[in-house]
Amino acid sequence: MSWVVAGAALFLSCLIPAQDTVIHRIDTVPAHDTIVHRMDTVPQPDSGMLYRDTLRIIGTGDIMLGTNYPVASYLPPGEDCSPLLSPVTHVLRSGDLLFGNLEGVFCSAGGTPKKCRDTTRCYVFRMPDHFISCLVEAGYDVVSVANNHVNDFGPEGRASTAALLDSAGIAYAGFITHPWTLFQKGGVTYGFAAFAPNKGTMDLKDYEGAARITRKLDSLADVVIISFHGGGEGKDHQHVIKGDEEYLGYNRGSVYRFAHTVVDAGADIVFGHGPHVTRAMELYSDRLICYSLGNFATYRRFNLRGPNGIAPIVRVCTDREGRFLTGDVVSVYQPGEGGPRIDPSKRVIAKLIGLTESDFPDQELHISPDGKLSRK
Repeated sequence: MSWVVAGAALFLSCLIPAQDTVIHRIDTVPAHDTIVHRMDTVPQPDSGMLYRDTLRIIGTGDIMLGTNYPVASYLPPGEDCSPLLSPVTHVLRSGDLLFGNLEGVFCSAGGTPKKCRDTTRCYVFRMPDHFISCLVEAGYDVVSVANNHVNDFGPEGRASTAALLDSAGIAYAGFITHPWTLFQKGGVTYGFAAFAPNKGTMDLKDYEGAARITRKLDSLADVVIISFHGGGEGKDHQHVIKGDEEYLGYNRGSVYRFAHTVVDAGADIVFGHGPHVTRAMELYSDRLICYSLGNFATYRRFNLRGPNGIAPIVRVCTDREGRFLTGDVVSVYQPGEGGPRIDPSKRVIAKLIGLTESDFPDQELHISPDGKLSRK
């Protein structure tokens, strides 16, 4: 079975059939203290059973498609990022909404790089401006900019990233100057906010502040998606700790407390990042929490050994008020220098099952060996 057919076989039955083409109309208008994007999209076809009131929302992990700093050799061949995402684009475009974590800035040149004593161990990411086209081609609707790399090139890097995302019609949030956003797609209003324990971002450790923003979004949107970037990093930090996590001498907050706080305040889906490995999933108050989606699409400068090199694409089906219905996980891995590929061994699904059973044994979410998500 080819990987295209294998990917298609994973599609759930909650899509709505329509034309063979996808048409975007993007109008940008100011609203409140943020930007509202309108994206009316003709849904993609599906051959399964149909649930017209169901939304499929797709979440992916860290995205850093190559950096031209400190040297251009850290970019993919020909400075072309499209081969990195093309093997999984059919999956990324199989839903109603696509989200990812932007682990770096778009800034072809300039900016003030953060100071590093040793650039072989200190990572500074600057993607060329034209790499924004790869996010557009993959179908990304919204990204988080709240992480430890948004300040890699100072205010210039943040401004360049914001301008390019705006020009591409990709919604984003997480900067102190852009804490949340509202956008419409397919007749649904989505609210989105992102948080991290890093300078220049909305503070993950301000739990009540995060709750206030979530409540505001819940009053304005049909579905609220919250993203966080937190926790320790690497293979020694795969488990969810129900308390503060310290890493490299810095308190990165409690991702467990944060996730429960925002769900209690009205969040419908919580997508986590930061550890660069996959973490458990939890069904809490009928809402799905993914505690870390790992390294999804990276090129060089990332450790992709062992658990760092596998990640899930999570497709969650909700009703139009954000309540969990069902879902599935598509397992990917990054060989060589990076770029996701469908993993026929489904290693990340086995990892998710083990971590979820260990960290949340009494909760309601069931993950089957083929990646289906359901209530127990």
